[in-house]
Amino acid sequence: MGIKIRELKENIPVYDITVEDNHNFYANDILIHNCGEQPLPPEGSCLLGSVNIAKMVKNPFTEQAEFDWETYKEVVRVFTRMLDNVVELNGLPLEGQRREIEYKRRHGMGFLGLGSALSLLGEEYGNDFSIKFTEEIMKVMAVEGFREGIQLAIEKGAAPIFYDETHGISNKEHWVNGQYMNRIWKAAPELKEQALEHGCRFTHHTSIAPTGTISLSLNNNASNGIEPSFAHHYVRNVVTEGKKSKASVDVYSYEMLLYKELTGNEEVPESFSTSENVPIFAHVDIQAAAQRWCDSSISKCMDSETTMVVLDGNIYYLDELDHSEENDTFTQASHSTLDHTNNRATVSSVYNNGRVECIKIVFDDNSHITCTPNHRIYTENGWVKAKDICISENISTINA
Repeated sequence: MGIKIRELKENIPVYDITVEDNHNFYANDILIHNCGEQPLPPEGSCLLGSVNIAKMVKNPFTEQAEFDWETYKEVVRVFTRMLDNVVELNGLPLEGQRREIEYKRRHGMGFLGLGSALSLLGEEYGNDFSIKFTEEIMKVMAVEGFREGIQLAIEKGAAPIFYDETHGISNKEHWVNGQYMNRIWKAAPELKEQALEHGCRFTHHTSIAPTGTISLSLNNNASNGIEPSFAHHYVRNVVTEGKKSKASVDVYSYEMLLYKELTGNEEVPESFSTSENVPIFAHVDIQAAAQRWCDSSISKCMDSETTMVVLDGNIYYLDELDHSEENDTFTQASHSTLDHTNNRATVSSVYNNGRVECIKIVFDDNSHITCTPNHRIYTENGWVKAKDICISENISTINA
């Protein structure tokens, strides 16, 4: 099946799904490829770091409990400089990787301990306070990070990409006028002119990683990433030095350890949320609040069966979970699709990626698909990004 038209579609809702094993599937009879959790360019590398926001709650478990916003802003500014310094010491093994990270100097600052912080503040994960709190956490991280990034550009120079042009227009201008960055300028209008003049030390700033290992090993089992705590008291089987067998060890969450120390009470308070008792709508509301101020990616875990449904390659969504501005109609169906061998494949998860610029591809039979420019589609020339597909190029279909 050949391509007749390729046109740009601006600012429409985008979703990703995950198919295990083959990592590709038929969508509306067209073979397409899964996106990654962290969107990166060719030879791109993750440079991630996380702030433990649970450490910044003052007077926990009292009526005077509050978040220390001034300390948080200072930590974000210092940490921004720290992550930028890591670019100089990246130690990446391939020349292409080193060239890419030095050209754009991108990093991904996120947080851990959101669930723990909410427990310390006496709030439940997913209530109105928690949603507003999550958005403010990300907003401050984004705005203060770019404030520091522009200052670093003044002190040390912008990322090299900002000194180049695309289609005859300065990359500074492209970046400053981007949809996401306009949100930053609306929150901090004094930064826009500085960014146009000096650029920024990096192109990307925020990304919330899973942080499972660092939460447990370095942060006293604070809740990981954007999640609520897994549980507040459970048993782990761990390897101990000098012994061949594993030992069963009692493990407490960060908030439960602190609660026991401050109150002497070992009963888990009802206000403490866990992944088991948080409803799906709370997960989605928290994700949506954070996503507004994230310019890269967020790792979020939830039960796939309650978030997506698929039938024969056509993706359907539950409208209660859709945070887009348009009204859509969704229909429930089975949780599977077809892979490139025409065999049934299980769809394990779906992600709402907000509203972005997309490409609509119309075929010679007048059918069409709409996808992000970097989405790969299987053609007669192998996997090709949508933005690189040529008119008259042939596409693999379900009947090919």
